[in-house]
Amino acid sequence: MQSARMSLIALAAVSALTAAACSDSSTGAPANSPATPSTVSASCPDSPMPPTPPGAPGQGPAGTAPEVTLTVPVDTSTSTVLKPDQAHQIQCGKTQVETKSNVAYASPKLANGQTKQLLMDIQVPQTPGPKPLVVYVPGGGFVQSGKEGNLPLRSYAANAGFVVASVQYRVQPDGATYTDSIADVKSAIRYLRAHASTYQIDPGKVGVWGDSAGGYLVAMVGVTNGDKQYDAGDNLDQSSDVQAVVDKFGASELSQLESDYDPASQQAMAPLMAIAAKYVNGPDSTQSLADTPATVAAANPITHIKPGDPPFVIFHGSADKLISPSQTLKLHNALRAAGANSTRYVVEGGGHGDLSFTGDTKSAPQWTTTEVADPLIDFLNQNLKN
Repeated sequence: MQSARMSLIALAAVSALTAAACSDSSTGAPANSPATPSTVSASCPDSPMPPTPPGAPGQGPAGTAPEVTLTVPVDTSTSTVLKPDQAHQIQCGKTQVETKSNVAYASPKLANGQTKQLLMDIQVPQTPGPKPLVVYVPGGGFVQSGKEGNLPLRSYAANAGFVVASVQYRVQPDGATYTDSIADVKSAIRYLRAHASTYQIDPGKVGVWGDSAGGYLVAMVGVTNGDKQYDAGDNLDQSSDVQAVVDKFGASELSQLESDYDPASQQAMAPLMAIAAKYVNGPDSTQSLADTPATVAAANPITHIKPGDPPFVIFHGSADKLISPSQTLKLHNALRAAGANSTRYVVEGGGHGDLSFTGDTKSAPQWTTTEVADPLIDFLNQNLKN
């Protein structure tokens, strides 16, 4: 179990150090710099590997995952089980896609009074007419928001006829709370609607898709449709409402992130829980999530669910060692109980997305199989193209 503790602590340390290296307000292209176009074709491109910060703890042998034990069974009673065959990898190249990189969409203030320019990368299929928009919100443990990630699946969605915008947002090392991150995602949606003609977007058909921390944020964005408290910044004449939500292994009850794992793993997750506490309670707070139940409840998407919420599709790996499958199960069942439309898939043997930077080289290919990717595209087609 010592290796489990080291793997989890390494993950937190790598995330935190990477975020510290990237959180300088001067990071990114100047505000008036033009977007850089490029063309994506042929096979689905690989995501660039994030740099490993100097002095980060070792992550163990390549291909190994944290030895973490779920202490509760994975409930699939209201879900569909997917069985991916890693030989069935997605293919791109059907459609020419132009990518506009480092598009500045907002410059919100940080806790220290400085501003941080937020950027997005926009993939535009080169097909006639306006197209549905999917705003991709990356994960990163609430300490980083690398818009360059998950490039194969983003490209697959662009090849399927969607404009895909991958966005940065403020994170906990910036002094941000979850409300700031939600506001940033909504700001990105408004920016893209305001510039719909530039990027060939149909402004009436907008979905959000996020992984891990990004999955949590898109769930919050979806269930707060019409809630103006999260709308701040520019383009306030535009709506931030969305018509579809894709939540991949996102959290819901942040105070219970570690509760389904064995005691040693819970102890190893203490650094992650400390980050989550500041992300919910504020950068200067010394309180744990257990100390602030009302604030934690406000940060839970389940609290905000209503019958008119947009349709959700939810994915979770049965072998996720960082966010328990029960987190999305609770969200899915609550959506259904309220009369909202929710479909949940459990990926048999699936881990927590792409964890190759921790030494786990086997996690990503499960998520880029056609068995897993095609239900995502089918959902987007049904809810954004029809």
